[in-house]
Amino acid sequence: MNTTPISSRLHIALFGRRNAGKSSLINALTNQEIALVSDVAGTTTDPVQKAMEILPIGPVVLIDTAGLDDTGVLGELRIKKTHEVLNRTDLALLIIDGTIGVTEFEENILKQIREKKIPVVGVINKSDILNINENIKKEWEKKLKLELIETSAFNKTGIEELKLAIIKKAPGDDMELSIVGDLINPGDFVVLVIPIDKAAPKGRLILPQQQVIRDILENDAMAVVTKEYELKETLESLGKKPALVITDSQAFLKVSADTPKDIPLTSFSILFARYKGDLEELTRGVKAVEKLKPGDKVLIAEGCTHHRQSDDIGKVKIPRWIRQIAGGDIEFSWSSGMTFPENLNEYKLIVHCGACMLNRREMMYRISYVRDKKIPIVNYGVMIAYVQGIIPRAIEMFPAAKMIYMEE
Repeated sequence: MNTTPISSRLHIALFGRRNAGKSSLINALTNQEIALVSDVAGTTTDPVQKAMEILPIGPVVLIDTAGLDDTGVLGELRIKKTHEVLNRTDLALLIIDGTIGVTEFEENILKQIREKKIPVVGVINKSDILNINENIKKEWEKKLKLELIETSAFNKTGIEELKLAIIKKAPGDDMELSIVGDLINPGDFVVLVIPIDKAAPKGRLILPQQQVIRDILENDAMAVVTKEYELKETLESLGKKPALVITDSQAFLKVSADTPKDIPLTSFSILFARYKGDLEELTRGVKAVEKLKPGDKVLIAEGCTHHRQSDDIGKVKIPRWIRQIAGGDIEFSWSSGMTFPENLNEYKLIVHCGACMLNRREMMYRISYVRDKKIPIVNYGVMIAYVQGIIPRAIEMFPAAKMIYMEE
């Protein structure tokens, strides 16, 4: 709770051959024995993550992946997981085995990285084993059209130069999106409505609530936290009208009824639809609910795994609402975690969680992937506001999303 969440860190992933030294470089960069190292090719199976700080970038997460030249049935599964990491990678490190050099294999990896418009740093590892001739290095750089940093994970040479290259290539201001800062001014009151019920985690706030509070404070405004049944009293006791009321989506109806019409109202999930994804696309997708017919298939996707309650939002409530609107039985499927289903053609709608455990690149990939297949997608917050009939008010402060909703 006291550290930057993984989903808010810059994701730096290492890609390359088996035994190119990716795991050793992770250990050298972190100065810890994080990744298992062996001379046996294919030691790394599932991606391994390590959170650290690289100044002046700040919090990052390093991801060690299996070699993309793995073989066999298990090798194919490892390669698939490595490709999935690309979808959440903000900065890629292409690791070249200095004893092998640049081949068509490295060129293909680099092509995949560039197709996804991911900034990349090239690294020649194992310089302790082989002194790279400067002319050969220039030839490799020309072939890849990429500057290469020489390192030795074994004796930790070139590590500081690699960190400097990471700092230079790291994405800049586009990573510093605001959750709520552009909607408020210094000195404003922002009221957060947080129900404490059986779905609330014991003894703490959930991640989106924590992040919104932090963003309010960073923008020199004041966060006032209350429960839905104390909202009226809270609003009456404030010395001035709050700039904004933000509620948990599941309390939308009561909070909307108790919040005067001249006070803007939205939800944590709608804010995260904008912060982590594409609010306009998710707003467009919600209208597809009206077109569902009995027998259609709907996918409910969540970015994390969690213990489900008896009246779980994704497993129980949303399916119930959709069936009521469709006027008959709808076939539901569920997915969770970092794996997003590839075969989506059978679904008429995808309902996604608020993505608090995913980074923005992963969520944007999912939205883009679904859009290319012409399948509508909506998130929990937009969906709940829609079924409860208050979506125009919930997106009032977002003109582009409001226009799309009114036009569709």
